[in-house]
Amino acid sequence: MDTRRAEGVLKVDFHLHTAEDPVDQIHHDAATLIDRAAGAGYGALAITLHDRQLESAWIADYARERRIVLLPGMERTIQGKHVLLINFPRAAAESVFTFRDLAWLKSRSNGIVIAPHPFFPGGSCLRGQLETHAHLFDAVEWSYFWTRQFDFNSRAAQWARAHGKAVVGNSDMHDLRQLGRTHSLVRAEANADAICAAVRNGNVDVATEPVPLLELTMVLGGMTLRHRLLHGQQLDLEHERGVRRDRRVAYRPISE
Repeated sequence: MDTRRAEGVLKVDFHLHTAEDPVDQIHHDAATLIDRAAGAGYGALAITLHDRQLESAWIADYARERRIVLLPGMERTIQGKHVLLINFPRAAAESVFTFRDLAWLKSRSNGIVIAPHPFFPGGSCLRGQLETHAHLFDAVEWSYFWTRQFDFNSRAAQWARAHGKAVVGNSDMHDLRQLGRTHSLVRAEANADAICAAVRNGNVDVATEPVPLLELTMVLGGMTLRHRLLHGQQLDLEHERGVRRDRRVAYRPISE
């Protein structure tokens, strides 16, 4: 018997990246993630690619066979800031570009909106925009990326308490080593709508532990290296396209 489901508690991660991501270069694909998560006792996952929602009947079936609910998800860039959209229709979620669009989406769908790493120092983090648009968010994220010395999550938890919002634990996973240290325990039935309703109602706890410095260094180092390699490949491709354009100009027949 699956005791997690018998007790009505699901181990969930709402922020996961895989090789299908159009922005990040990641080694593990969705099937590999699902296998690892099933072995670690997860009951639900949201694969949140950047600005694209993974929609694959095969992947959904693969997860279901392993007793994992696959929540539709995306890490959407809205006015330059990252926002997690969970359990929204793909076409509608991919049509959100502004916070006004987000308000429209929320009024017509049963999904939840999560603020990922809102007070981290990155330019794509919400920071002041979280306060400005507080009414649009159902929860804030406690992220994997913290140690006892460096912690940008506590401010998010304080903000959530002050505004009556839930806190969810997520890995923001780009490396399989991240899985398991930080996750959510959601008191809900094993279906997407029930999980979202539980988060909105605050029926979720965070399970987390600080990341050992060596592991964090390896994870961040790998992310940085893959980003640089991807950027280099993009520059090479742009250079090649430029050379091809120059060649077309060079060999263009001259009218007499």
